[in-house]
Amino acid sequence: MSTKETLSFQTETKRLLDLMIHSIYTHKEIFLRELISNASDAIDKLKFKSLTETDLIPSDYKFKIEIIPNKENNTITIKDSGIGMTRDEVINNIGTIAKSGSKAFVEELNKATETNDIDIIGQFGVGFYSAFMVADKVTLITKSPYSDIAIKWESTGDGSFTLEEVEKDSIGTEIILHLRTDNEEKEEKYSIYLEEWKIKELVKKYSDYVRYPIQMDVTKEVPKKDAEGNPIENEYEKITETETLNSMLPLWRKNKTDIKEEEYNEFYKNNFHDWSDPLATIHYKVEGNIEYTALIYIPSKAPLDFYSKEYEKGLKLYTKNVFIMEKCKELVPDHFRFLKGLIDSSDFSLNISREILQQNRQLNVIAKNIEKKVVAELKKLLKNNKDKYIEFFKEFGRDIKFGIYNSFGANKDTLKDLLIFESSNSDKPTTLKEYVERMKEEQKHIYFVSGESRSQLEKLPQMEAIKDKGYEVLFFTDKIDEFAIQMLMEYEGKSFKSINQGDLELDENNDDKKLLEEKEKENKELLEKIQKELEGKVSKVKLTNRLKSSPVCLVSGEGVSFEMEKVMNEMPNANPMGDVKAERILEINPNHELFVALDKLYKSNNEEIKDIAYLLYSQALLIEGFKLDDPVEFSNKMANLIIKTSGLLN
Repeated sequence: MSTKETLSFQTETKRLLDLMIHSIYTHKEIFLRELISNASDAIDKLKFKSLTETDLIPSDYKFKIEIIPNKENNTITIKDSGIGMTRDEVINNIGTIAKSGSKAFVEELNKATETNDIDIIGQFGVGFYSAFMVADKVTLITKSPYSDIAIKWESTGDGSFTLEEVEKDSIGTEIILHLRTDNEEKEEKYSIYLEEWKIKELVKKYSDYVRYPIQMDVTKEVPKKDAEGNPIENEYEKITETETLNSMLPLWRKNKTDIKEEEYNEFYKNNFHDWSDPLATIHYKVEGNIEYTALIYIPSKAPLDFYSKEYEKGLKLYTKNVFIMEKCKELVPDHFRFLKGLIDSSDFSLNISREILQQNRQLNVIAKNIEKKVVAELKKLLKNNKDKYIEFFKEFGRDIKFGIYNSFGANKDTLKDLLIFESSNSDKPTTLKEYVERMKEEQKHIYFVSGESRSQLEKLPQMEAIKDKGYEVLFFTDKIDEFAIQMLMEYEGKSFKSINQGDLELDENNDDKKLLEEKEKENKELLEKIQKELEGKVSKVKLTNRLKSSPVCLVSGEGVSFEMEKVMNEMPNANPMGDVKAERILEINPNHELFVALDKLYKSNNEEIKDIAYLLYSQALLIEGFKLDDPVEFSNKMANLIIKTSGLLN
């Protein structure tokens, strides 16, 4: 045996443990659910590996989970006959937190520390650490079938843990929780988790559908019997026998009408490592050429690693109630990669491989059917409970939009009615269908504007003419919005039109158009002068009816928009030939006093027009959310102009 070795926790792991130890979280009892769930996962992995590695375990090997309360030692042990861990796996899985280096984890851990909110545990799938809510020391003894030695891990959650090699007769893992002492002042009763009735209650509540027997030795009083085997009146004796605490009947095998919503929710939280109830549950059975049962969940919250490279999509795969794959990604399209759940089909082989799955026609049929069911469920939610749908879209709407843009728009017709956007017409997001139904009779386009926030976009000068016509504008505040809409192209025959790109086609009357053309001719030299001063910055300077009270705005030509320019230039190594550049057109309001002043300056050959042209362009850039090339130059020119116009200098 090796000597005991002391190692330090990763920084984020220590902070998480501190949060556990000092948590005021009221549902401390879920520690048992989390540890049973981990035990079940470990057995799943061993069972799956044994399908192909036939010499890994004996043919009569017993898969089970044991709970062992010990009042004398104030401990509760959760023991499984699963895959176990090697020394390196213990360090990687327990000494550190998977994915903890991600920005999302660090940010959420900071929030959790401030608010004492430990939902982060369920979101990151590190439920083992919930043991420290009820234990002041945790001992883990584990043996892997791939190692000749067993490993003992132990920690009091003080920032370090010990490792040593020990003897263990069988493979699997046992976790010994040394329970905290009861605290009467805080009314915290940890010893209650040693009571048989409480353990039974928790297993029934949280883990009844775990596929493996959860067993515990229980004490029972039975009548004493005489020598002939007859019960002796009023005399009893205590006996101990092993009792299976869970039904093990898979939830998905039961009739839908016999399942309560609470049962669906607990099954979801227990099996998919989430602390929140799901948004919706889809449970159905298909019979015919392909027979299968599906239990699909739409989560209410995105896991914290959802937008990281570590996140893996997929549904669990079973055949005849036997687990064969953890995450079958072929069952879930990328735009619904947030789905959790399982498929149980007797048509699949026990030794099915990923290569076979990729070619499996039955799998493709099931995947298409799942997609249809999810789309129908989301449309129903959007129709019947829009507020709830809005919360869903905040979490997963980006994936819906990506689904429209992805694969050259192959899924756009499937997904387009699931889109919602902020709108100038309402405080609540609107669907495209609702927008079209509200369109004015003469309106040709679905108008939109892209930017960082609704509050910023509402103040854009380009909004003025649209508001004047009474037209509704969609606010695109997500970077992928415009890309998705370009792929969609149109909705119910109505094309999409950016209010800061090209001609708005607002159907001005002929008199307005004629008057604008005349002003353009009258001020041709002035506009050319401004354009010359802005050479290399704008492609054109023109007068516009787009503005009402604002003096100037910047619009892009057809093709790449300003928002697309920003997004594409933010992508690392996306443009080896140089930055993407949208065409810039400076539009001036001919009815604004500033234009009258410009005209006077030009006619008097005043050189200040050069600086004013630069300031107008810079002003338009700032309004569009662009950075100035030279903020110091802008500041100096602005200061000089203020001084001159104030009459402080001759």
